[in-house]
Amino acid sequence: MSFTNAHDLHRLQRGHLFLRHTDAVKHVKAQQEMKTIMVGGRGCVSTQVFGEFFHTVVVRKKIMSPAEAVSAIDRLERGFRVSSIAPALVRDAIAIHQRYQLRYWDSLIIATAKRMQCTEVLSEDMNDGQDYGGVIVRNPFKP
Repeated sequence: MSFTNAHDLHRLQRGHLFLRHTDAVKHVKAQQEMKTIMVGGRGCVSTQVFGEFFHTVVVRKKIMSPAEAVSAIDRLERGFRVSSIAPALVRDAIAIHQRYQLRYWDSLIIATAKRMQCTEVLSEDMNDGQDYGGVIVRNPFKP
């Protein structure tokens, strides 16, 4: 199973998938990845990703209206298994942060993927091929 996060929802950037990308080639690749994951029913995402996605596309990049972002989140929610963030997950993320020296938010993505029994995180931001205790990062844009 693949796990996706907010920027990857926006750009397959940190472990999530792009819905829109300014690079046309990456946009097409992201759309293909998204379709494969959603059709296969093997995608996972956390509520953290939805929040990061909204912030990225509405506040930082200003490429979607709030209504468009909510519509995109609704579609993603229907196509992915969704995990909420609970205190135990935060503790797991802190342990991953300490062990691998990842940024906390990336550690939370890895912890959520583990909790959801996803073996792969799609990300442009994390190290391609890195194994975080059974969760492997894959950069979908790497040739």
